[in-house]
Amino acid sequence: MQQPSGRARKPLQPTSMQARVAEELRQMIISGELPPRSSLSEMALSETFGVSRTPIREALKQLQIEGLVEVRPRVGTFVAVPSRREITELFQMKELLEGAAARLLAFRGNVPEVARIEENMREADEAVRAGDAERYAQLVQEFHDLLVIGADNSKLEAHYRTLMNQLAYARLVRTSLAQPGRLSESDHEHHRVLDLIRAKDGDSAERVMREHVRRSHQALMAGMAGMDDHQQRS
Repeated sequence: MQQPSGRARKPLQPTSMQARVAEELRQMIISGELPPRSSLSEMALSETFGVSRTPIREALKQLQIEGLVEVRPRVGTFVAVPSRREITELFQMKELLEGAAARLLAFRGNVPEVARIEENMREADEAVRAGDAERYAQLVQEFHDLLVIGADNSKLEAHYRTLMNQLAYARLVRTSLAQPGRLSESDHEHHRVLDLIRAKDGDSAERVMREHVRRSHQALMAGMAGMDDHQQRS
């Protein structure tokens, strides 16, 4: 049979299938497409991805190591729900990593990431004025990503990516921003960090960034407590 024009692609290796399945499942969990406590059936996932159960099983093991999946013996596999303590511990690490990133970026000077953060802030200001919490939540994630990328430290970034996956931050940031006044407070805090980065004041940039992460955590815990109260009254 005649090969298609262009360079022939190598057959997908088992490890490649496992990595692809793990990445797609990871994104489905982080985005909320697979909500917390969702049951993850190897058979159903095998049909969904069109692969055998072996790469599915290996992908689930990898996600279990990352803290995104919980395996309950003789019960099943589920999307993990981090406890309040786990969320607090993860935010403590987030504070350390993002504080360090702000410091490193400030020391780098006028690099492209600073210009990209400035553009991010212009869009964020518009979202706050419009009261568009959904758009602002997306820009928050971008702001933090740019900060870490701008630090230009591959080890810091690798630890940060694992941490953010464990937090499934896309879900949590919306709960935090739903607190009264938090949208504009968060935007103001981002501006303070950016101003200090522009001034190349690494020490202050780190301190203010860490304060910002602590306030975000406080808003999140308040939001989660409010949801618990609502459920109890329902």
